[in-house]
Amino acid sequence: MARYKDSVCRLCRREGTKLYLKGERCYTDKCAVSRRAYAPGQHGQRRTKVSEYGTQLREKQKARRIYGVLEGQFRKYFKEADRRRGITGENLLRILESRLDNVVFRLGFALSRAEGRHMVRHGHINVNGRRVDIPSYQVKPGDVVSVGDKGRKNARIKEVVEIMEGQGTLEWLEVDRENLVGKVLRVPSRDEIDIPVQEHLIVELYSR
Repeated sequence: MARYKDSVCRLCRREGTKLYLKGERCYTDKCAVSRRAYAPGQHGQRRTKVSEYGTQLREKQKARRIYGVLEGQFRKYFKEADRRRGITGENLLRILESRLDNVVFRLGFALSRAEGRHMVRHGHINVNGRRVDIPSYQVKPGDVVSVGDKGRKNARIKEVVEIMEGQGTLEWLEVDRENLVGKVLRVPSRDEIDIPVQEHLIVELYSR
């Protein structure tokens, strides 16, 4: 499966905002956006006028990068969102939020979506008691997501749980961090999806 392998800090700099792709590092002085608040590359500090298309493209790229999704898969998600009843942009964000790697992150079992994806791929996550190693797996209301026996012995997961101790969780999720078990209560509403993306611009881009 194709995936992005270069520095994720370049992605934040390209979008001109923190996308929190590296977990803890994004909150420290080592954050690349804090140190070099301009786009990467030799022309990164040039001021350019952004067109309407460019603005729409940047919103789409920002959403892709936040969730760690490549273009082909993102386009499939958009088509699925467009088929569903309701507002297409909000449907798209709900599909992205329902990815298993994102839910693992939202439950506080990982400090970033990339770390959640790593946990899923290495077989540390169960859904309804069965191991699932597909990060894009779509969880549904009522699904129980838990860390498996193998993952409970993992030192990194124990460290993350200690860091997240006392932290709250979103209302559409229920979590028991002591037992490393979470449950999806319902589909999130738009105001519960706290990402800096204007989804209507993505819809406009794909509607061209």
